[in-house]
Amino acid sequence: MVISAIGEDRPGIVEAVAGAIHDAGCNLEDSRMTVLGGTFAMVLLASGNWNTTTKLEKALDRLGQAAGLTITTQRTERKPPRSDCLPYAIDVIALDQPGIVHELASFFAERGVNIQNMTTATYAAPHTGSPMFSLHMTIEIPGQAHLAGLRDEFLDLCDSFNLDGIMEPVKH
Repeated sequence: MVISAIGEDRPGIVEAVAGAIHDAGCNLEDSRMTVLGGTFAMVLLASGNWNTTTKLEKALDRLGQAAGLTITTQRTERKPPRSDCLPYAIDVIALDQPGIVHELASFFAERGVNIQNMTTATYAAPHTGSPMFSLHMTIEIPGQAHLAGLRDEFLDLCDSFNLDGIMEPVKH
């Protein structure tokens, strides 16, 4: 079950949601949590049998009301591993400007490349204070794709938007 929870940032949110998962007899398998502005956001993957996940859904409904959180759940199936794709990491750093994520997402979507994970952030550059943007994503490149050509096109895109970009295989 995929769970998302959003609410005003404060201590104890992670404990409350993790406690509900544990008390229902489910297992927390994967999670992403962050504070965006003054809002805490989390996305989790919990597993269990039909009875425990039903119990968890009810507990999360009560928790959302009691804690002032917007909690949604969606049942899901395990994603089968794709042996026909190559995992690659993308890292980009640039002066912050509107449209970077859209341009990169469009570039990969047009080429049938799936984005598996993405993290972005803005920050002030050391010494100058200039607004900077950083992005890290993990992508799945179809096995039939021409890697050298894709890398060259990616670097050309980076050059056209003045982005410092790297595309390299994921190393486990």
